[in-house]
Amino acid sequence: MSQVTDSAQHPPASGAAAGYVSGIRDVVVLELKQRLRSRGWYIMLAIWFILTGLVTWLTWASWNAQREAQRTYGNYVPPGSEGPGSMIFEVVLAFVLLFALLVAPALSANAVNGDRAGGTLAILQVTLLRPGQILWGKFLASWFAALAFLVASTPFLVIGVALGGMTPGHVVVALLMLAVEVGVVCAVGVGISALAGRPLFSIVVTYLAVAGLVFGTLISFGLGTGLSQGTIMANQAQSRGYSPYEPLQEQPMPMEPEYTCSGPLMERPAVHTERVAWMLAMNPYVVVADAIPYPVRATSNFGTSPQGAIESISQAARYAMAGPEGTYPCANGEAKPRYLAQETPLWPLGLGLQLLLAALLMWLGWRSLRTPAHRLARGTRIA
Repeated sequence: MSQVTDSAQHPPASGAAAGYVSGIRDVVVLELKQRLRSRGWYIMLAIWFILTGLVTWLTWASWNAQREAQRTYGNYVPPGSEGPGSMIFEVVLAFVLLFALLVAPALSANAVNGDRAGGTLAILQVTLLRPGQILWGKFLASWFAALAFLVASTPFLVIGVALGGMTPGHVVVALLMLAVEVGVVCAVGVGISALAGRPLFSIVVTYLAVAGLVFGTLISFGLGTGLSQGTIMANQAQSRGYSPYEPLQEQPMPMEPEYTCSGPLMERPAVHTERVAWMLAMNPYVVVADAIPYPVRATSNFGTSPQGAIESISQAARYAMAGPEGTYPCANGEAKPRYLAQETPLWPLGLGLQLLLAALLMWLGWRSLRTPAHRLARGTRIA
């Protein structure tokens, strides 16, 4: 009899884990059913699809207009730009990321306190569901609802592959990083929703948190560079000038730097951006842009410029991470490349800091959902 009682009180670890996951699944199913019954969710999804299609068409029309103007006035058309796929991909990607950061807070920032205000949260809390199951279920339901918007925008990213200039790998990486960024915002929104007492307050704070990641990181980085003034040892840079004409070879040699370094090393003022680059790494656009692989031109160290907005964002972030030691002309007597190869990625640092912030808010939200509650905010509804 004692053996039966002990086994009932202490279920196996596998059974406990399965029960915990089952509770999360029940909350997710309940939340998704409520969202699917709402007409507003379908209206938002339809508007999203129409706007993304409109942006895609306008980008394609703009590319055609630019190409016709180049042909009409006899301007030089750079090689490797035969199709508008790359331009469409980058514009749609930036647009989708922007609106995903705007939609995700609306789907998650009132997930917990909305039920608290409606008197339905207490019903879940008096069941066998644990606070973690409720919180994870709310988060996953919000994330799945937000991922539907990414699925709706996938055809327009695929157009970039169909029109040339991009590969299917670019679309896969872009969608994965967009999904992760949306998940981070949903986690932040659910955590704030569990902490705040009013849905309107949690929505505003979540939007402020997203604005802090997008714009606050840029402002903080700019202010941080003012506090990162220093010096570096460098000598004088001298231009190579124009080289005589030489016929093209079948296998061209690597391009040489545009300048040479000569003279004694002297102490010169420089901004040590590597000290505050971690602030810039938290920006969602930097995380997504730095994770997308570049074409083969990224292997050229000298004389190559970034092509496209996404590549330019990644290069700017890598310049900040490299600091004057890797970008200042003739630093330590060496010519520095104008184009930084994708050797040390910056996006894992930024994504790790974002996940740390989301985990902290989720943990604080879990603590606020524990029952019995020792202290409640004034005016908080129990049931």
